[in-house]
Amino acid sequence: MMENNVFDQMAKRYDTEERMELAKVVVKAVREELRNSKSKSLIDYGSGTGLVSLELSDVVGSILLVDSSEQMLEVAQAKISHRGISNATVLYADFTQETPELKADIILMSLVLLHIPDTEKILQTLFNMLNEGGKLMIVDFDKNENINHPKVHNGFAHDELKNKLAKAGFKSTEMKTFYHGQCIFMKQDASMFIATSIK
Repeated sequence: MMENNVFDQMAKRYDTEERMELAKVVVKAVREELRNSKSKSLIDYGSGTGLVSLELSDVVGSILLVDSSEQMLEVAQAKISHRGISNATVLYADFTQETPELKADIILMSLVLLHIPDTEKILQTLFNMLNEGGKLMIVDFDKNENINHPKVHNGFAHDELKNKLAKAGFKSTEMKTFYHGQCIFMKQDASMFIATSIK
């Protein structure tokens, strides 16, 4: 019982009500894009505690949760064990520092790109990791002029991001805004997009 308690406390630290609500919205949008992916491998880059990708374990072949926070991955691992999810594993890594020899059919980045200073470089890294014909799925905030933060991009303009994805080598990108929420981005009202790019 003790273990359970520690896990709950850890999870609560990260999995706030707001994050859980937002994750539900993201899961719904991503699941729609993952039709016919039963045999595919997915990397969730910047997975955190797995709030999004662990809800997708039934629609893909395998999931690798990658994060640069060991604590968050501990929570993710505990969830995997708790729920008996047999096709998910975790990896402690930071692709902006070093790139492990990994390949995947699908890479998901949910609310992660805004935290990475060099957008072009990470897109190139992810492009290289994808198998031929693979898919990069980015969920993030639309450009938001109300937000100014030294460490975080204030969202992304569709045209600019599409250009960067094309520059990284992606053949095509479909991008749409799918959600508007109150106080979801640095306490500001904001909208989120999902972009799906094909290698």
